[in-house]
Parts: sequence; structure tokens; C-alpha cells
Amino acid sequence: MRVVIFVNGEFHEPQRVRDVLQPEDYIIAVNGGTRHALSIGVLPQAIIGDLDSFTPKEQARIHPDKTMILRFPARKDKTDLELALRHALDKNATTILLLAALGGRLDQSMGNVFLLTLPELHGIDVKILEGRHTAFLIRDHAEITGQPGDTVSILPIGGDAVGVANHGLEWPLHDATLPLGSTRGISNVMLEGRASISVQTGMLLCVVTHL
Repeated sequence: MRVVIFVNGEFHEPQRVRDVLQPEDYIIAVNGGTRHALSIGVLPQAIIGDLDSFTPKEQARIHPDKTMILRFPARKDKTDLELALRHALDKNATTILLLAALGGRLDQSMGNVFLLTLPELHGIDVKILEGRHTAFLIRDHAEITGQPGDTVSILPIGGDAVGVANHGLEWPLHDATLPLGSTRGISNVMLEGRASISVQTGMLLCVVTHL
């Protein structure tokens, strides 16, 4: 199952989002992310969070028989997005797309990115879509599709990344080590429509910027 999660960040290029959505997607709105979904005519199957950003106007557009509302206390140990990700796992999601996950508070945006490293998400295809940017975690190997000229950046996350290699990019890496904090992997470029990146030990955050 593919799950699409509307988060409460900045919502860029709604037409791109419309083009990505599929009729069979299971839609989750995270708190104020409900307004993003409703703004493009999408009714979530589930709304999750403490609902402090869920306005009465938005509530009036929700039909309880079509949308499940999972309300959590404001004082809790997990962010609303983490709760939504766990709900997606309960639905046996194999692919998860995060929309409007960035922008707004810096700590929230960084926390949303770090959620990609949750051990429970290992084996699940999770991507953050932000305008022309797509971000995802590489734990072993990833195939990238795009077009020549697209920018591909990789950053070690959680520790050093060892045994890093790529193919189809302008600046090749072969069995390289990227220490935590290194910017060596920033701003590589796709040579053709496909590329690949692998890491033997550690994790890489990959960000693809499409032309």
C-alpha cells in the first residue's frame, strides 16, 4: 500500500502534488496538514495529532464516516508526524510520501528529516517531496531516476558512511568514506536518466533536485 502524508509545513507547488497522487493512495493528514489536503480537494482517510492546528473551518469539511480522527494529547513523547508514520506502518505501507514536511520551525523540519532513520522504516520506501526536491535515506543501495543535469547530494547521517560508491554521476565515488559532517557529497550531477548510490556501512541522506 502507498501512504501519502500531508504534514503541517510549507506547501509548495500544489500542481506537482496533484500529479503525484494516485486514486488508491491512503491519505493521512497530520494536524494542520489537513488544510493542505483540503486545498487541493483531497479528503484524508485519517487525521492524526493533537489537532491544535485543526481549525473549525476545516473540521466542518470533514465527514466522520469517511475520515478517522486520531486525537492525541499535546503533551506527548512523539511528534504528530512520528505518530502518523506509525499509523502508516500499521496499515502495512510499503511506500510513504511525505508532503509539506519542511519549512516553518527549523527544529520541526530537522526532526522530520531525522524520522527517516527510524529502524521501523527499514525496508519501506519513504520519501520527502518538497517542490523540485526529493529526499530519502539510503541504508544500502538506491536507484535514482531523473534527467541529465539533476543535482544529487548525499550526506552521512547518524555517523560515518563507509564504502560509498556511485554510478551515473559526474563525480564518481568508489569505496569512499564520508565522515559525519562531511560535505563532499554535495552537488553531484546526473549524467543520464538513471544513477545509483550504495553504502556498505552507515546511512546517507540523499537529496535529488530536479530541473
